[in-house]
Amino acid sequence: MSGQPKKILSLDGGGIRGLVTIEVLARIEKILRDHYGNEKMVLADYFDFIAGTSTGAIISAALAIGMSVDDIRHFYLDSGKDMFDRASWFARVGSLFGHKYNNKKLAQKLQEVFGEETTLGSDRLKTLLMIVTHNVRTDSPWPITNNPYAKYNDLNRKGCNLHIPLWQLVRASTAAPTYFPPEKIRIDDNDFVFVDGGITPFNNPALQAFITATLNAYKVNWPTGKDKILLVSIGTGNHAINLPELNSWTSSLLYHAQNIPSQLMNSAQYQQDMLCRIFGDCRTGHELDSEIGTLQGQLGEDSVPEKLFTYLRYNFDMSNKGLQALELEHLDPEQIKRLDAVDKMQELQEIGRALAQLEVKPEHFAGFLPPQPR
Repeated sequence: MSGQPKKILSLDGGGIRGLVTIEVLARIEKILRDHYGNEKMVLADYFDFIAGTSTGAIISAALAIGMSVDDIRHFYLDSGKDMFDRASWFARVGSLFGHKYNNKKLAQKLQEVFGEETTLGSDRLKTLLMIVTHNVRTDSPWPITNNPYAKYNDLNRKGCNLHIPLWQLVRASTAAPTYFPPEKIRIDDNDFVFVDGGITPFNNPALQAFITATLNAYKVNWPTGKDKILLVSIGTGNHAINLPELNSWTSSLLYHAQNIPSQLMNSAQYQQDMLCRIFGDCRTGHELDSEIGTLQGQLGEDSVPEKLFTYLRYNFDMSNKGLQALELEHLDPEQIKRLDAVDKMQELQEIGRALAQLEVKPEHFAGFLPPQPR
């Protein structure tokens, strides 16, 4: 595989809307299985690097240990409602980190999937993996990888990151403020408090994954070029908030506290997506906005002297117009955009399948299908 192009898979955050991502992944998995004539092939057999934030961290870690998309789908459908376990009144309003849901059932489910003893450095991981978290103590994004050459992954170092339980890192990445309590992880002699990676600039971790793979400081050192790296990025929907009017509720602190996580996620995924289209050769992607369009073709040609990777972006617009484009005008955007819309899992699957069928094409992977996957 040393002479073959490298493939990166990046998965956005978005709560239970990760079900949309799963259906898009199912389509990609089928395309690969059909191409190679192997019905047992999993995405870890194809992608060299998988990155995820929040719900994307759950799916990424599951893919990296070799789970099939169907197995991950069953996990979400069977455990989705349990993971959003309503917290007590005191936990919601009486603690320093008020939250709507308990973390015990979510932690238990993650331990069942990944194993209590599986660490970030485990040989169960079949790919390079990145999980995005936010360290409250240092007030900084922490994209943590299993890259053996990374500074803080030195096995001779006290507090080596590779010793952190995988389930706990995933749980830290999913700790959306106001939704779940933060996760405390002891590293070296320090207790760090982590919250959802979605409140970092890397709710869409695609560009950060590319940088990790190519920047000399990280010591992975993959060569760049549109024929050398394929970057596949999958979103969980973007939306604009159109308030009919400002009133006491929409101006209140509580309103903003409840909406800040999704607002930050929406803004971050847009910016990272746009940067990827500027620096990468974008083969597919929905319209970013009415001024710059998709940045495919002429609009994206002269932004940089040379494109650094080939880029595929699969996402949808959570508006009436966007749902109409998927022939799903019967769905209510206000209901499906909630991070905790566990009562709408069937509808989210419906969106994912429609998006996958409409947007994901075998020709998008042309030039990145080696004769013998590893």
